[in-house]
Amino acid sequence: MNEREQQQAGSPVSVPRGEYRREFRPEKGTVTLIGGGPGAADLITLRGLRALEAADVILTDHLGPSSCLDELIDTSAKKIVDVSKLPYGRKVAQAETNRLLIEYAREGYVVARLKGGDSFVFGRGFEEVQALTEAGISVHVVPGVTSAISVPAAAGVPITQRGIVHSFTVVSGHVPPEHPSSLNDWAALAHTGGTLAVIMGVKNASAIAHSLIENGRPSDTPVAVIEEGTTNKQRSFRGCLDELGKIIEDNDVRPPAVYVIGEVAAL
Repeated sequence: MNEREQQQAGSPVSVPRGEYRREFRPEKGTVTLIGGGPGAADLITLRGLRALEAADVILTDHLGPSSCLDELIDTSAKKIVDVSKLPYGRKVAQAETNRLLIEYAREGYVVARLKGGDSFVFGRGFEEVQALTEAGISVHVVPGVTSAISVPAAAGVPITQRGIVHSFTVVSGHVPPEHPSSLNDWAALAHTGGTLAVIMGVKNASAIAHSLIENGRPSDTPVAVIEEGTTNKQRSFRGCLDELGKIIEDNDVRPPAVYVIGEVAAL
C-alpha cells in the first residue's frame, strides 16, 4: 500500500525520524524577518527562535518578545539594535530601518528583524522585504502569531463561534474614520456582520464606535477590550459599543491593545 492509499485508509504514515525538526539555518549576508507573536516570550515560533539564535545582529521593535530577548536566547555575543516606533512617541524612520538592514547584511552578518505579531499584518514587513530585494539582499520571512486573533483568545474571546458568527474582519484603527488618509470603509464595516477585531485603535476608539453606530451598527453590540494581551500585564474589559471610548478612558487602557466588536464579545 502506497502513502496515498494509507492516508485514504486512515492508516498512519511513517515520517523519517527528525524530519519535522529540520532546522532553519539562515546564511551570512541575509535577513530573516521574524514575526515575534503577540507579547509573551514563549509564543514565538520555533523557527523564529532558531533564527534569533543564529543571528549576529537583531533589529527589534517594542512589540512582541523584544523586551525579553534575554529570556529567549543568549544575547551576549549579538548586536541588538532598537528601531522601535512607539505609539505617538519616539520613532525610528522606516527608511533608516531599511538602511540598517541592508548595511548589516552587506557587511556579511546574519541579520534578524524581530517584529511583534505577524510582520505582514499591519507590521510594514513587506516594505522591508521590498527594500531588501531591491538592494539584492536575500530575505526569509518567518510568520508569527498575530495579536488580532491570539490576544482575544487569551482573554477567552473567540473570534468565530459555530451558530453565532462565521466570519471576521481585522482592521487598523490607527487613522480616524473621517481622516482623508483612512482606507477603511467604516460604513460598509457597520453592515458586513461578523466579528470586527481592531488593532492600533486605542486613541481613536470613540470615533470608531461613533462611526459604526452612525452607519447602522447597533449601539448595544458587545465589545471586549484587551490590553497587553498574553502577558502578565493583561487586562480585559467588556461592555457595549456605545461605551467603548468610556471603557478605554475610565480604565486608562494604553497600547498595545485589541478590541473585539461583535456577538462573540459577550460569550
